[in-house]
Amino acid sequence: MSPAPRAAALRVPFRLRALAVLPFLLAVAAYLLLLAVWSDRLPDPLATHFSTGGEADGFTGRTAFGVVGAALLLALGAGWTALVRRGALWGAWLTAGLLGTLLCLLVRDNLDAADAAAVRSPLSNLAVALAVGAVCALAGHALSRLVPPEDATAPADGTGVDPAAPRLDLGAGEVAGWSRATASAPLTALGLLLLAAGAVAALLGPWWLLPLAVLIAVPGLALARVRVNVDRHGLTVRSTLAPRPRVQVPLADIAGADARDVHAVAEFGGWGYRVRARRTGVILRSGEALVVRRGDGREFAVTVPDARTAAALLNTLVDRRGRL
Repeated sequence: MSPAPRAAALRVPFRLRALAVLPFLLAVAAYLLLLAVWSDRLPDPLATHFSTGGEADGFTGRTAFGVVGAALLLALGAGWTALVRRGALWGAWLTAGLLGTLLCLLVRDNLDAADAAAVRSPLSNLAVALAVGAVCALAGHALSRLVPPEDATAPADGTGVDPAAPRLDLGAGEVAGWSRATASAPLTALGLLLLAAGAVAALLGPWWLLPLAVLIAVPGLALARVRVNVDRHGLTVRSTLAPRPRVQVPLADIAGADARDVHAVAEFGGWGYRVRARRTGVILRSGEALVVRRGDGREFAVTVPDARTAAALLNTLVDRRGRL
């Protein structure tokens, strides 16, 4: 049997890239505008770090603060623009809304302060930033509908298993299962690095970076090591470190399976749980993946060693189900 062709990398539409960078440009514009309009009402240096009680204990020059804040927003915008996919546009808007709001609120806290040491930053700033970020995420999700589906090569709908697809030689009364654990070194390293950076930031920089780092790192670490199971119930992918996340594809919803090589960035936009038009996946690395085709033509992929055996077992179970 000849292996299934590797899915071609798809070009990200210009409109999608423009919508991904737009919230960061708006956040930079609002941030720098506040600094310019209120320049004669702001102390120099500004209070930029606060204790858990809200008292200022760290200070940055006005110019340096403007440059660093704008550079951080633009760097995040560049990253989102390079890796964004249609189904993740809301994440770019959430990030820009959250960080942009925190920076603008920090400027407001310093307004009309005669002494930066007397500036206080209330904990409610974080709640306001989260609320604005949530609204921005909803806006990004709505705007994603302006972008045509990226996946022009999605498989046609169908319920029959390809006759050339791999199968296992199981007897009528035989029962079989397959299980394999797999891990992602990049996700593990990134999650631990984010937690360490958040802890350092809580001591030396803005304290709110710690909960932000935890919010980003914990889901990534939960997906850094998963176990993939194939049995008469279908396909299950679950974290080995936590009860959730867990992805289940019932056997009744599986039209066929195959093993193919995937490219994490080019095809799925990165690592972790990825969503694209008519295609989702738990992508921990580039390379061998089990690809399941559902009855409606959508695909689910999980990168795992020995994917060919898992695909062969699934196809055999689907065939057996069809004969019942």
